[in-house]
Amino acid sequence: MAQNLLIVESPAKAKTIEKFLGKEFKVASSFGHIRDLAKEGMGVDIKNGYEPTYEIPEEKMDTVKQLKKLAKSAEEVWLATDEDREGEAISWHLCEVLGLDPIKAKRIVFHEITKQAIEEAVKNPRGIDLNLVNAQQARRVLDRLVGFELSPILWRKISMRQNLSAGRVQSVAVRLIVEREREINAFRPESTFRISALFNVHDDGKISKLKAESPKKLADETAAMRFLQEANGARFTITDIQTKPAKKYPPAPFTTSTLQQEASRKLSFSVLKTMTLAQRLYESGYITYMRTDSVNLSQFAIDAAAAEITKSFGGEYSEPRQYKTKSRSAQEAHEAIRPTFFNKREIEGERDEQRLYELIWKRAVASQMAEARMEKTTVKIDISTNHEELVAEGEVLLFDGFLKLYMESQDEEPDEEHSGMLPPLKTGQSLALEEMVAREKFSKAPPRYNEASLVKKMEELGIGRPSTYAPTITTIQKRGYVEKRDKEGKERQFKVLTLKSGAITATTETEITGAEKAKLFPTDVGAVVNDFLAANFSDVMDYNFTARIEEEFDEIAAGKMKWAEMIDDFYKPFHKDVEQTINTAERASGERELGTDPESGKVVLVRIGKYGPMAQIGKPDDEEKPRYARLRANQSIETITLEEALQLFKLPRNLGEYEGKEVVASIGRFGPYIRHDGKFISVPKEYDVYEIGLDEAVTLIENKRKFEAEKNIRNFPEKDIHILKGRFGPYIKAGDKNYRIPKDKDAYALTLEDCLQIIETTPESKKRGGFKKTSKKNKWNTKN
Repeated sequence: MAQNLLIVESPAKAKTIEKFLGKEFKVASSFGHIRDLAKEGMGVDIKNGYEPTYEIPEEKMDTVKQLKKLAKSAEEVWLATDEDREGEAISWHLCEVLGLDPIKAKRIVFHEITKQAIEEAVKNPRGIDLNLVNAQQARRVLDRLVGFELSPILWRKISMRQNLSAGRVQSVAVRLIVEREREINAFRPESTFRISALFNVHDDGKISKLKAESPKKLADETAAMRFLQEANGARFTITDIQTKPAKKYPPAPFTTSTLQQEASRKLSFSVLKTMTLAQRLYESGYITYMRTDSVNLSQFAIDAAAAEITKSFGGEYSEPRQYKTKSRSAQEAHEAIRPTFFNKREIEGERDEQRLYELIWKRAVASQMAEARMEKTTVKIDISTNHEELVAEGEVLLFDGFLKLYMESQDEEPDEEHSGMLPPLKTGQSLALEEMVAREKFSKAPPRYNEASLVKKMEELGIGRPSTYAPTITTIQKRGYVEKRDKEGKERQFKVLTLKSGAITATTETEITGAEKAKLFPTDVGAVVNDFLAANFSDVMDYNFTARIEEEFDEIAAGKMKWAEMIDDFYKPFHKDVEQTINTAERASGERELGTDPESGKVVLVRIGKYGPMAQIGKPDDEEKPRYARLRANQSIETITLEEALQLFKLPRNLGEYEGKEVVASIGRFGPYIRHDGKFISVPKEYDVYEIGLDEAVTLIENKRKFEAEKNIRNFPEKDIHILKGRFGPYIKAGDKNYRIPKDKDAYALTLEDCLQIIETTPESKKRGGFKKTSKKNKWNTKN
């Protein structure tokens, strides 16, 4: 047995580290946390200093048992979990479970998994940093208190099934998305006109083109027409030419937040996917630690980057520099995210891992390259018939610098592109107008957040930390408060006035506006929960308050604040709000009256019901029971109109008859369907259940029949046993249970006895999904 046991968090990390250590070390994995707050009850003893009650989850029992066995046989136990608060807490929990002294424990940390870093860490072990542990405990306890006390209130006060929950950070993230959606809904686009002109520039018999624009916006079509009329026949003269040098500096190497943003823009990765891939890269030894607020690079990294730049691009491209962290919430003293070896441009692994590594490598290398140098020229053009002027801009790249390797992306693309090189021009020169255009432009609503821009906003506000961004965004989507989806654009007309050859023409053109991809939309449930929490728990939902809590966690980590006192300061006023809300707050459903149903004269309203957003005609105290209809997937109780709501009550629709039986279209709990002859056929997304016709419905019915016919291989109705064709091949269905058919059996030749034998000999399965567990007391035996 090895003399030393070194415990890390993941098997992949263990495998990488094991390559660097000799036979004296055995490297084992804890598979993340080995303990958590007890699931029964609150798991926090409020009366005794908020003492947490920890337990080992059932799924971690075998892991803990194995670690205890290895620790007992080893002379020394080393703890090499991640170097952040979460990692420090895992090491502390290991000490508690394995009976190690946290002060005397051999705790080692490193921000990259290389032979040099591991060996250096082993030479410099330390004890557990209890301040970091306390900061993690404070976060965990506070989040449990908030969730434990708020969630039951939501179950009682909101008309929805009981799976609602609230969280200190997740609820504030939802608030950001809800508020942005309401900004967009309230936005009304305003139109203005922009003037652009195209000139012919004559030089030594050659004709070049020069594009110029008016820096001012014109209020309406009348002003635009007046501008063109005045310009018709005017003289256009260059009055000023200014040429200035300009520089563009490379962006800093990645932090957790900027990596998530850029991977979203360039690679279309979700925040969770980015962090999962980055974790793999780190554990494989390809990059430094991926949860960091820092943009600093070590001197070793700066020197290594300079050597690689000089070798690949030349010495003039190298410009070593150090960056300063701008984030007010910067927490850990890590390096920025960078490749462990700058001379390694490519790695082995899955394609997406390679793509993310390439992005990290390019960003880190570019940060140490020279700035790009360019020359910007601005030309001002006088119009003889009025006091306005036109401006032409050009940009010439003199030295590409870091742009040779990397260009940072933006969340929103600029409206206008930079002009290229301008033709030879001089002050006093006259220009010949080819055409002048006044184009109608519309103001834009604020953009919806995508995952990456939401992370950016949370970081700006000081909400959350690098380790919390991905799980927060994942949680609010899993809870059904937010959904990520695309939005189709709408066609919009705009006017164009063109002055050419002395005549002005007016045309109307069309454009697609409002199209969005992978943006975050609040659900109606998310909006109602947000409003309820904002009305009753203003502190918890306040951005500054949430950021201050994060700062207090930082103070605990620095040993400047006692964590139990910090929790107490938060909990006492919070608990009073909880008690008051339970006793006084009204139930919330987001109810909104839309108007009156013209047929019945009853009120039409929308609200959150038991199964989600719904429309309702009539009220419970009316003589007749109210009628209900579910809202469609793209509708919201905040924006739906009376006409749209009444349309929902056209279901069920009788489409006619087929084979002498009625065909009905409707929507049920599981979505839109066609009903015919007692059978239900799902309506695919490409059809609108409110508009589908009889012919289309018959096609769906026949397709369903064909599928069922091909699916059904053989039936034994006397035993309720069927041999069916499924997604993964033929299988046996007995009652409500499914059984695999052995590979050496021909499904088409099986007899009833063969099926019963397979059912009887199939062992109980512990696997989830695919096929259901079989019971030990199997009623499908040959004696039945």
